[in-house]
Amino acid sequence: MRNPEQENLQAILRSDVRPSAEQEKRFADFLLRTYRREIPLSWEKDTTLLGGFRLQVGSDVYDWSLEGRLRQFRERLQQIQTDGGPVIPLMKEAVASWDPSVSAEETGTVLSVGDEIAVVSGLEHVTYGEILLFASGVKGMVQELRRDEIGCVLFGDDTEIRAGSLVRRTGKTAGVPVGDAFLGRVVDALGAPIDGKGEIEAVGYRPIEAAAPGIIDRQPVNAPMETGLLAIDAMFPIGRGQRELIIGDRQTGKTAVALDTILNQKGKDVVCIYVAIGQKSSSVAQLVETLRRRGAMEYTIVVNAPASASASLQYIAPYAGCALGEYFMYQGRDVLIVYDDLSKHAIAYRALSLLLERSPGREAYPGDVFYLHSRLLERSAHLSEALGGGSMTALPIVETQAGDVSAYIPTNIISITDGQIFLESDLFFSGQRPAVNVGLSVSRVGGDAQTKAMKKAAGTIRLDLAQYREMEVFTQFSSDLDETTRRQLAYGQGLMRLLRQPQYHPMCQHEQVVTLVAALHHVMQEVPLGEIAAFRSALLAYAEEQAGELCRRIDRTGQLSDSDRAEILALSHRFLEQYRAAHAR
Repeated sequence: MRNPEQENLQAILRSDVRPSAEQEKRFADFLLRTYRREIPLSWEKDTTLLGGFRLQVGSDVYDWSLEGRLRQFRERLQQIQTDGGPVIPLMKEAVASWDPSVSAEETGTVLSVGDEIAVVSGLEHVTYGEILLFASGVKGMVQELRRDEIGCVLFGDDTEIRAGSLVRRTGKTAGVPVGDAFLGRVVDALGAPIDGKGEIEAVGYRPIEAAAPGIIDRQPVNAPMETGLLAIDAMFPIGRGQRELIIGDRQTGKTAVALDTILNQKGKDVVCIYVAIGQKSSSVAQLVETLRRRGAMEYTIVVNAPASASASLQYIAPYAGCALGEYFMYQGRDVLIVYDDLSKHAIAYRALSLLLERSPGREAYPGDVFYLHSRLLERSAHLSEALGGGSMTALPIVETQAGDVSAYIPTNIISITDGQIFLESDLFFSGQRPAVNVGLSVSRVGGDAQTKAMKKAAGTIRLDLAQYREMEVFTQFSSDLDETTRRQLAYGQGLMRLLRQPQYHPMCQHEQVVTLVAALHHVMQEVPLGEIAAFRSALLAYAEEQAGELCRRIDRTGQLSDSDRAEILALSHRFLEQYRAAHAR
């Protein structure tokens, strides 16, 4: 039903041939029935409308032209593809049963266009986030609602859109196609493949914006999402359904941490999604090749909105990746999603907001930039058993300037997430990689996300490292140290060296447990710093050779009994004696 209170409403009938008096009366009756009042009707000749007419009433358009009916049919076929199912039989049925109908389409007019932003008038009933279709075929999304006009971001080339161009509502919100066929593929922010491997057969369509699961729909985070990085799994464990921020300056190994975490999910039935925002295409191609070479692309989806893409595509990219993740999560599967990085995402949103003439706030970011990221990250959850028990773990990445974690965007995202892994430049350039700052990093889920074996093996490592850092500060200007202090410093230095780990070499659970048990019981106390990495590798190989059943049991059960720990200690001491004897010769 149309609004009867609209003033100055006029109807314009456009056709190639002037309607007869009887036809004009039928049009007048239709207008009276639909709008509940008499509306003046005028006729305009339009030679492009062959075999039909187009009736415009205010912003409503009733299109019975040949072009309009073909568009209806095309949209019906597109809907069949979106809904999924056997496409050919459904298309045949659609052709046989198709009955074109005349319904009101609300249309508007482009007032201005530029910088991938269009300002449109005439769409009185449009909603925020709705997709609009321009006459050139380009799609856009409503991002600004004003009294007499709307602002729309464009998802394509705006060179063919002109002031005065026609634009119409679709009644749909922005979304992406989803399905298992996306695994192993690289797609853009709209879900279209960009890896040259052909079309992707989708089984459904999910809106990029969706409400986060409520409290009743969630369950506690209690299962580990192992990164394979000893420094993180031992001290700042990540759970399935958690949101753990990776933060640090550029070139400090943030992407490397996320990449190792993806590699560590091999064989664990975890779907991984990597969202690249504003990065160089060559960097993303290199990352994809690394994943493919190491057998990780078969369970990974890469969503790429490169630096060359428009700000609007960079803005929707993480939401598109999240929608893909939700498809798997609501099937009861575990998902790991990496947003690399949300600093560039915020910059893209700031650019769009300023072009939409929104008032800038702090550091020129719009006032809703907190909501921008909270409505994205809150969608990560560990679902209740009633909803299948699936999970989506988020690893957002944020780039800092000169280690300033108190800047606007870092503090916003720190307050949304369940902890952060802070990577420090000084540690990175000193060779400590991953360069995890033990003092500023935290996991608010903590031991709940660790297996019992890891919790028992990790023991006092954080406390030991904190004591080492404090003692290092107090003794850096002292030249005369007693033997106890010297041993404590050597022990702390050994632990720090032990936490160094080469990229693309994530450790499985039993390797981490054996390493921690040996290190925290001072087995490696007398090993020179330069030999610790080689000692660890040799110790792990020795453990798998001498106690293979114990290693497999730790991986399988996640348990570490007192007798198991005693066996690891005895094995470590035996290996230490052999190592000393071999190096004494």
